[in-house]
Amino acid sequence: MEIVRLGVAMGAKRETFYGLSGLGDLTTTCVSQYSRNRWLGEEVGKGRKLNDILKETDMVVEGVATARAVYDLAKKHKVEMPITIEIYRVLYENKDPKIAVRDLMTRSPKSE
Repeated sequence: MEIVRLGVAMGAKRETFYGLSGLGDLTTTCVSQYSRNRWLGEEVGKGRKLNDILKETDMVVEGVATARAVYDLAKKHKVEMPITIEIYRVLYENKDPKIAVRDLMTRSPKSE
């Protein structure tokens, strides 16, 4: 829903995000054992710092730069994106991933 809200705020069609280029790509990134983004996320979840992880690979992990770009776009367009904010804080502000998950799971429920 966060991605949809941001895209719509920027002029995209809501339906675009429910096809292969939206939900399909997101699903593949999350579940594929070959996903560099998933690999990085698992390493961060183990408590490793972003710079240390990136030093180990010559591959580009697109999600790292994307997290910063989406965070900036959300602020610019005034779109609420709590998951994106927490990912940004973990990657760029060294927030503990366990605390980020706790903060997400204990926030006030809202209609999506």
